[in-house]
Amino acid sequence: ARQAWTPGITEFPVFRVMSYNILADLYADSDFSRTNLFPQCPRFAMDYNYRVRLILNEVANFYPDILCFQENDRKVFKHDFKPVLEKAGFNGEFNKKGGQVDEGLSIFYRTTKFKIIESKGFVFHEVLETRYKHLMQKLNKDLKERLLARTTAVQLMALQSTQDEKQIIIVGNTHLFFKPDADHIRLLQTDMCLTELRLFRDEIMKANPDKTVAILFCGDFNSTPPFGVLQYCREGRISEGHPDWSSCPGEEVTGLSISHPFSLDSAAGTPQYTNYTVGFKDCLDYIFYDTINFDVEQVVPFPTEDELALNTALPNASFPSDHISVVVDLKWKQ
Repeated sequence: ARQAWTPGITEFPVFRVMSYNILADLYADSDFSRTNLFPQCPRFAMDYNYRVRLILNEVANFYPDILCFQENDRKVFKHDFKPVLEKAGFNGEFNKKGGQVDEGLSIFYRTTKFKIIESKGFVFHEVLETRYKHLMQKLNKDLKERLLARTTAVQLMALQSTQDEKQIIIVGNTHLFFKPDADHIRLLQTDMCLTELRLFRDEIMKANPDKTVAILFCGDFNSTPPFGVLQYCREGRISEGHPDWSSCPGEEVTGLSISHPFSLDSAAGTPQYTNYTVGFKDCLDYIFYDTINFDVEQVVPFPTEDELALNTALPNASFPSDHISVVVDLKWKQ
């Protein structure tokens, strides 16, 4: 039903962005997942081949121009997404997150609409002591250790419009730490992502002084609307007294305020649900867009609660992930 809103490819100056946590096979394919996390999902519908077909079908029918995946298994990227999406007119790149898990982030773009200038990625625990000394100095020992154990990464890609070469977009893609007591960590990780977006934007602007360089920041932020991540992205500043800094006893962050220079908002607002499991139902996924350079032309409506609850929870035979894709049409301001 959602695909009724996207009957074909957008026309310039409009382009379509899709962000989707697709539930990595390495997390879905276990007895624990089948019996504890997703007991409502029939075994055949948890199978990787079945889910990949549904995901690719969704992509085909939404006609996105920029596509950000989270929890993308490397094997799925390499053997399924890349060959199929290349035939459909996309190019894409994969960045593994940290640690032992072989999953990460990928960004695809429609080659008739965009060409790649450059891409890069960072696993934060690998660069905490070099790129984020200013933050690390403010954190206590327990929090430093916990941050160093995180596998969170950010993927960045600079794309130039083929339809108006004066327009460049820096796309950021991330999947933040998920624990309920980690609002302070998600704020720190969001600040690191925005710092990398800023540095990359500055680098691209320096090399392209006659062009407009805009920002898109997509992902599974594992943060619901009342908390600091959404507030920080939208308002550009978090004071040292913010309650998220005290979300975990023993790891309080004191004397730290953070800010970023962008003018961002959530393109799809705050939908009721982007994640709908037996144990948790809320909004975690966002596409933050640069309000100076873009207008929101359309938000593809989300499934109703009746549709989501039809088979108890996600994933199920109709929905291949525990998350719902976020799909929006943005328009360059002329």
